[in-house]
Amino acid sequence: MNIVTEDIDFGESILTLTNQRVIYWKSEQSLILSDVHIGKTAHFRQHGIAVSDAVLHKDLERLENLIAYFKPQKLIVVGDLFHANYNSNITEFKEWLTDYTGLEKILVKGNHDRIHSMVSEELNFSVTHKLKIQNITFKHDLDHADENEIIISGHIHPGVKFKTHGKQYIKLPCYYINETELILPAFSLFTGLNTNFDIEKGNIYAFDEEIIFKAK
Repeated sequence: MNIVTEDIDFGESILTLTNQRVIYWKSEQSLILSDVHIGKTAHFRQHGIAVSDAVLHKDLERLENLIAYFKPQKLIVVGDLFHANYNSNITEFKEWLTDYTGLEKILVKGNHDRIHSMVSEELNFSVTHKLKIQNITFKHDLDHADENEIIISGHIHPGVKFKTHGKQYIKLPCYYINETELILPAFSLFTGLNTNFDIEKGNIYAFDEEIIFKAK
């Protein structure tokens, strides 16, 4: 796995964007991500759609490598850690977490995080609807932001579309950033890309496996 980084100034803090769909906040020793959607592959299989658990395994392997690389003391998930009700994927995630008992884990609850609080307690996540560290507020959905807040959110799975030859397009995941908002890409590779949002008032940092770049 190739980790490429780009430092930005946001909310009076230096944040490190990566091409692996996470941010590292060095001064807080925190790894920040959103929209992991654990349980999605098993949920699809329960509804007759054959999706391999290789998707989950790849996501967890990426997260394992990122934790080893940055060595954070805190993991902040900005919503949608889970996808559906308790299933075999979550049991596997619980076993995976046994290697990270010393890591502080926080879930800012998202719209998919409907699992009983007991599960979060068993996984040793602190759960909140809103988190504030220094002057940055974490919320899953920007629609519920208060005026003048500086917010890191997720939820919309931002992507950007580039025209190539002829009428062909490629889509890449991205971070959307303006003066008061930073929207994270979905961490899970098993998610679509939303290119239908207003990018006129902000900057876009797009990425692939080899590069991260400011697209606007």
